[in-house]
Parts: sequence; structure tokens; C-alpha cells
Amino acid sequence: MIPRLLSSELKTQSLQFPVVTLTGPRQSGKTTLVRAVFPGHAYLTLEELDVRQAAKEDPRGFLRSFSGPLILDEIQHAPGLLSYMQSEVDAGGDPGRYVLTGSQHFALMEGVSQTLAGRTAVLHLLPCSLQETGITGTLDETMFRGGFPAVVGQGRDATSWQNAYIQTYIDRDVRSVRAIGDLAGFQRFVQLCASRVGTLLNLTSLAADCGVALNTAKAWISVLEAGFVVTLLNPYHRNFGKRLSKHSKLYFTDTGTACALLGVREPAHLATHPLRGAIFENYVVCEYLKAMTNRARRPSLFFWRDHTGNEVDLLAGDESNLTGVEIKSGSTVASDWTRGLAFFQKVSGAALAHARILYGGNSSLPSGIARAMPWTSLADADFFDNV
Repeated sequence: MIPRLLSSELKTQSLQFPVVTLTGPRQSGKTTLVRAVFPGHAYLTLEELDVRQAAKEDPRGFLRSFSGPLILDEIQHAPGLLSYMQSEVDAGGDPGRYVLTGSQHFALMEGVSQTLAGRTAVLHLLPCSLQETGITGTLDETMFRGGFPAVVGQGRDATSWQNAYIQTYIDRDVRSVRAIGDLAGFQRFVQLCASRVGTLLNLTSLAADCGVALNTAKAWISVLEAGFVVTLLNPYHRNFGKRLSKHSKLYFTDTGTACALLGVREPAHLATHPLRGAIFENYVVCEYLKAMTNRARRPSLFFWRDHTGNEVDLLAGDESNLTGVEIKSGSTVASDWTRGLAFFQKVSGAALAHARILYGGNSSLPSGIARAMPWTSLADADFFDNV
């Protein structure tokens, strides 16, 4: 098992709340993690039909048949249990009484927010970060593999595993989130999303290219977010008297998934792939996202772009401690890489607490107002201390 950084936070929250809820994409290691952190808990998965049926037919009796602490895997299959769980913990539930996992964020959180508000801690487990796996290959190999434990921890073939993962997600999970009749159209939509990785999300254009209505495209993006397949990065919200982008930027939670959808079959193909820079940007953004979720922190990540194209790829933190990051896949630092960071500071009037260039090279060196740092810095234990 790959040691997961979220382990300590899971333990801490289980000492304070009667229920701990862990969400994240399928195969991100949720079950393995909770069973390792809570070895004294009984374990049931609601993926099994007989367990699910028992939970639905007699939810109160189902819960009371376990006198000790209990892990319930894939709780979104029996959301009715949450109301009865509320009654149980209100009657005197010990801290850590229930540990819940779920792979569909929207469906699960709707029930949790309605019935377990104030009674549960909610944590998110994404695919493994570079800090968790360590550096085990080149940049292209790392982006190609992604972070799912089955690939980086068990040595499964990345291409075949990702293709099976995508097909299972489309054929099975999508149906449980929303009634989608045109699964072939949805798969085409997912592939088109991969071709737009790291770009502004224009749903009107995406819908037209896919041949579906705008409302359908909006619904399908929500489905991808619900399954933790994609994540959207919002524009920085301060108004500097300039016309700023109102669109979010589109990223995949795992670059291995994006590579599979783009037809990248081996790491060597990435070296000359036209989207290599966008995939690297995706990789860095999601490493920041993982760093925050692994600390049980609400992600505070943005990008900034004005109507003339001046841009900062990533802004992390709040206004009192803001880190600006320029992301470049090249291996040689160029003098103009800090232009966006400098322009942002000029028009915002805000001094960045930290200015970084994350690039595909191997050396750490000063570059104008920023410090250029190699992609391998993402594996350092203290790299994210300031965000």
C-alpha cells in the first residue's frame, strides 16, 4: 500500500466527529485507506446487492445489527441510511462510529449536507500525489501514468487500465448519476473535453462540436465533476478595472486519464504531442489540488487572465498569502516566463508572497521576480507549506 498523506487527518477527524465521510474518484484508494486507518471497524460495501437490499429494506435494523464502529463503502447506493444514522449518532454515537466512503460527490454530499450537517467531517481522496509516490521516472512517464494506485502502486499497464477505467465509468457510473441515453455521444464529449485540457471552458463551442444542446453539455460537465473525472479552475475574483475572463479552465483529475482519452499510448509520444504543455499544466494544478485536499483544506486555487491574453496560470492561497505560479513544460528557462506574473502584480497592486515558475527542467534558479523550480520539486515534503 502506498502511504497516503490523508491518513493522519482521517484519524484526527475520527476523534472529533461521530461520522467521517471520505469521497473521491473510483479506484483512488478510499477503501484501502479507511480499512488501513480503522482496522477495528467492521466493513461492508453497498456495492454488493444483498448488503444494499438489507440496508434499504430495514435501515434501522441494519445499523443496529452492528454494535461497534462500522465502515460503509459506497454509501451513495443507500442514501436512505443517512437519516437513520443521524438518529443513531444523536442518541449517543461515539467519535468515529461510522466511516463512510463514496465515489459520486454530488449525490453523496446532497444527502450528507441535509442529514449529517455538524455530525460528519468530509474529506476528499484524489489519486496519489508525487509526494506520496516519489519520483519513479521521467516527467513524461509520470504524466502518462497518472496517480491511480493500481497503476503507480501495483504496476498495472497504464493504457489498458485507463481504457477499462474509462469504459467502466461511462457504462456504469454515469447511469447512476444521470439518465444518459446516448452513451456514445457522452464518450465523444469526454474525449472532446480531453482535447481542451488546460483551456477556457466554452460550453457553447463544446456543445456545437459534440452535436448536442448547450443544456446537455452543461449537464454532462456536471456528471464529470460528480465523478471526480474533471475539475474546473475558476478565474481570480478581484476586479482590477480590467475585463477579465469569466470562463473556468478545464482539467482532468488524473493526467493518465487525459492521456488515454487523447490516444497517447506510451510516454515517448508525449515528447512531441501538441498538448504536452497543457497536460503538464494540468499535472501541476492537480498536484496543488491534492496538496490542499490531503491537508483537509478547502482548495483555494484560481487562474487570472485579462481580455488581452495576459495570464497567470495558477494563483494559490488567499490575498494575504498569495502564490503565483507560471507553468512551463520546457526544460530551459526563458526570460519572458515571468511576464504574466509581473503584469498581474502591476495591475492588481498586490505583492505576491511567492512567485514561482514550475518547469520541465532539472535546476532551481532565480528568474526575475520569480524562482524557477523543477517539476521534481512537487515531491518535496515542504514544497506546499506556503499555500
